Amino acid sequence: MKSKAYQLKVTLRGARPPIWRRLEVKGETTLFMLHEILQLAMGWTNSHLHQFIAKGKCYGTPDPDFFVDRENERKVRIDEVLKKPKDRMVYEYDFGDSWEHEVVVEKVMPAERGRGRYPLVTAGKRACPPEDCGGIPGYYHLLEVLRSPRHPEHQEMLEWYGGTYDPEGLDLQEVNRRFHGGWGPAKPHP
Repeated sequence: MKSKAYQLKVTLRGARPPIWRRLEVKGETTLFMLHEILQLAMGWTNSHLHQFIAKGKCYGTPDPDFFVDRENERKVRIDEVLKKPKDRMVYEYDFGDSWEHEVVVEKVMPAERGRGRYPLVTAGKRACPPEDCGGIPGYYHLLEVLRSPRHPEHQEMLEWYGGTYDPEGLDLQEVNRRFHGGWGPAKPHP
């Protein structure tokens, strides 16, 4: 059987203007590997728990102490969950901040041998929010504070973040270099 590639659009729910990535991955990629890919593609630091939800079923790291029964993401492939264009699932990262991402299949196509390596981020907009900023409401508060040098929390937020933050910043070449230079966690935005 020929290998298939999936073109996925991943959009952070609740972000306006949208924060999103378009990527190509092989259909035989496990959901665990997709988690690692999404960490790098979005710019997260892989510091929190996560899960996938598709058609009412949860996928993640099984834990008997967790309140939800989850299928082992290391044993489930993308092509077993997402079959055709417009199929979708939710990727939730950091259960405290609850960063929910809509993952939608845009295309299923033959994997191209000579085109380059997978995964590949082909498009996207905006930097992901900083880790631990409080979800979407905290992110918008952070942006407001950082835009206003006179805001009483401005200096504190700059120190917490460790410098300036560009919400429009996204370097697709750098993201793709991270994929093909190794599978370590994404580094926070400078």
